[in-house]
Amino acid sequence: MSVSAARAESAQSTVLAGARVVLPTGTVDSGQVVVEGGKIVGGAPAGATRLDLRGHWVVPGFVDMHNHGGGGASFTSGSVDDVLKGVRTHREHGATTVVASLVTGETDFLARRAGVLSELVEQGDLAGIHFEGPFISPCRKGAHSEALLRDPDPAEVRKLIDAARGTARMVTLATERPGGIESVRLLAERGVIAAIGHTDATYEQTVEAIDAGATVATHLFNAMPPIGHRDPGPITALLEDERITVELINDGTHLHAAALQLAFHHAGAERVAFITDAMDAAGFGDGLYQLGPLGVEVKDGVARLVEGGAIAGSTLTLDTAFHRAATVDRLPVEDIVRAISVNPAKLLGLYDRVGSLEPGKDADLVVLDADFRLKGVLHRGEWVVEPQLG
Repeated sequence: MSVSAARAESAQSTVLAGARVVLPTGTVDSGQVVVEGGKIVGGAPAGATRLDLRGHWVVPGFVDMHNHGGGGASFTSGSVDDVLKGVRTHREHGATTVVASLVTGETDFLARRAGVLSELVEQGDLAGIHFEGPFISPCRKGAHSEALLRDPDPAEVRKLIDAARGTARMVTLATERPGGIESVRLLAERGVIAAIGHTDATYEQTVEAIDAGATVATHLFNAMPPIGHRDPGPITALLEDERITVELINDGTHLHAAALQLAFHHAGAERVAFITDAMDAAGFGDGLYQLGPLGVEVKDGVARLVEGGAIAGSTLTLDTAFHRAATVDRLPVEDIVRAISVNPAKLLGLYDRVGSLEPGKDADLVVLDADFRLKGVLHRGEWVVEPQLG
């Protein structure tokens, strides 16, 4: 039966059969996943539709916990339709769960924006909101407007969290700035991830922030001091502490392959989360864009500020990150799945619904060919990208 016919019978059971299936317990050759009514179920009843996926991989849908937009649309400034277009773009590239990240802006603007995005979280289009700024260091601002940066005053942090109406998932902070440690404690108490990033912290200051409740390193290596043999800096503290999950942008621009291997070696696959840090150009193309108030030029797929040339997010999609991890970095597929699906789902508190292929969870999955190229995307039991099978 064709994929289209299988979709038409989505109320019935569909068996995705014959693929190499990555499960929490490991990879099963010639495995199967049974989908019914938008969920993964435990067994296939008689008469279930069968889709032959021999020669392919089936992995959980990807979870992107740090994403600013795509398809020409910005999560920070776009309309609701623009945001949905960005979500759709990344979904077509395998990210079946997406958190909307906001770049630095005036606190009142970010609060209003959080109110808009929270409605999309509540209706299931987004998985939450991430505030990347304004509480970051001017010394490590990256593609954020220095004029709009603020020290992490707990009152302002609380204002943004409240504006998100329970949908805030993460706040990136330069925790060494005044109010940083108090803000980390506030976020931990409110069940929001405190992420250390865009920071000029010392090793000791980073350890203090981790002890206060920080649990994530925002795009490790980028926008923070490098490792020094006398001044080990934040990277060393973040890699060595088992309480920290490190974000990595695996696009070949943000990280040398050796740096990625270093992170996996020291943190282990259980503490890595692949992210895109994508801006609007992801899935759209080269040209001129805006990232908050700053102009960005994308050339040959690399985004840089028009003024100064700093890297300005990425044009990465997670299917490309997966492919690179498997073919360039030569990571085990099971480790890639942990980094791209399992770990971010757990961090976001969503692992009961997404992040692995288990009965009772949403039917979110990605079909890859033998060369790890995306061939199909299923989101809640509906094909977003239909596999074209011979």
